Amino acid sequence: MRIRLHDLLAGAAVRYGDAPAVTYRDETRSYAALWDDVRSAAAGLHGLGLERGDRVAIYLDKRIETVTAIFATSAAGGVFVPVNPVLRARQVAYVLADCDVRVLITTAERLAALGDELDQVTSLEHVILVGGGDAGTSWADLGREGELPTITGIDVDVAAILYTSGSTGKPKGVVLSHRNLLSGAESVSTYLELGADDVVLAALPFSFDAGFSQITTAFAVGAHLVLINYLLPRDVVRLCTKHGVTALTCVPPLWIQIAGQEWPDGTGRRLRLFANTGGRMPKTTLDRLRSIFPQARPFLMYGLTEAFRSTYLDPAEVDRRPDSIGKAIPNAEILVVRPDGSVCDPGEEGELVHRGALVALGYWNDPERTAERFKPLPAGDGALHQELAVWSGDSVVRDEDGFLYFVGRSDDMIKTSGYRVSPTEIEEVVYSTGLVRDAVALGLPDEKLGQRVVLVVSPAGAELDVAELTALLKRELPLYMLPKDVRVRAELPRSPNGKFDRNLIRQEVSA
Repeated sequence: MRIRLHDLLAGAAVRYGDAPAVTYRDETRSYAALWDDVRSAAAGLHGLGLERGDRVAIYLDKRIETVTAIFATSAAGGVFVPVNPVLRARQVAYVLADCDVRVLITTAERLAALGDELDQVTSLEHVILVGGGDAGTSWADLGREGELPTITGIDVDVAAILYTSGSTGKPKGVVLSHRNLLSGAESVSTYLELGADDVVLAALPFSFDAGFSQITTAFAVGAHLVLINYLLPRDVVRLCTKHGVTALTCVPPLWIQIAGQEWPDGTGRRLRLFANTGGRMPKTTLDRLRSIFPQARPFLMYGLTEAFRSTYLDPAEVDRRPDSIGKAIPNAEILVVRPDGSVCDPGEEGELVHRGALVALGYWNDPERTAERFKPLPAGDGALHQELAVWSGDSVVRDEDGFLYFVGRSDDMIKTSGYRVSPTEIEEVVYSTGLVRDAVALGLPDEKLGQRVVLVVSPAGAELDVAELTALLKRELPLYMLPKDVRVRAELPRSPNGKFDRNLIRQEVSA
């Protein structure tokens, strides 16, 4: 019976045994061997004193040890926190400190790069180094002694914390239960019709809900997971050819690059499905991909970290409704509601609200923001008033046939390269340079990125050296957050209440 995340792998080890579970570079682990690795690592974590509910941060690129660490944390009763490997030291340290991480699993090189920023993580007690090093416990030695403990727990216990950008500044930790993760795996693998014969290429980061889903959906059905740390689009083509990949999920910017590659005919015809998430895919890109992958069914999906995955468009409807985000995934209900909570009529714009087993537990240590996003359902919808649903903040329209269409966000979040980026988080780093007096980060439409980040600033002194500002930002911000364009103004317009008039600034920049 699948109660906790690691039960997914334990069951797969029994059913699929010597079948390949995960491959990284030239190394492949079978389901049985991977489960042995997980039990050993879990025993090692228990030996370090990990207690039920303790947070374990995993700051690694995609490799077999990363997958092992995720399931070992679950088996040891801990809560895993996957940290995006592209984040800079400041962002990593914030995540670790925010959820009081007790154990950090990383490499010696990444640990060194964190430097003094790690001093703010006062809860950290153990560092486990993959690949060797002198600053902590060696991953290779973890679990050589000891047995896997018997950990009690149920499916609504906390399994993971995934950090996503918030509209008010610092990233917020979305708290996910074992039930959330297992229900998501079953739902997505069902509508994608994944099976044990499939080969899934994991091209997205595990800190991204859609990226982490590649693990759980593959393991739910005994599929073969192939890991890639994305470097160039041709690497995707190469690994798809080498391993006979049949299923691939990407975000629009990556799909645009992939569509521009030359694909061997055999590789393209082997792909059985491709899925898009993290923003709308341009129709020209979709058309190109369908010609490259003539046997593949395209799944256009919509989701949010707070509910994992919400909708998908049936591939049979893609030609008739290419702009639709589809209907609710299995075991979820999607409502479109007015500000007062009443359900909208067909054709009427409203907020997307998601209810069901995939709804997260809330935001880590942030009851105020949790109360804003996780709220009771409106009366008369067939659910108990006590049930909490996710109010997405996204505006959608439902047509007469029940298909949903994305309209826009109700806040200032920037959607770029498949990430949701907080303008405030960028602005805080800009202010920290001391070079600007005022700063506003905006997202403007971009065919390849979804939105590109544009920074509008006024100088702190007489002039602003844009090149110097850009160089400083490159040190502190991951690439997807870096402004693509910097506009300098003597003054930034403000609203009557003294706030920056973002709408007017957006209009001026667009013009």
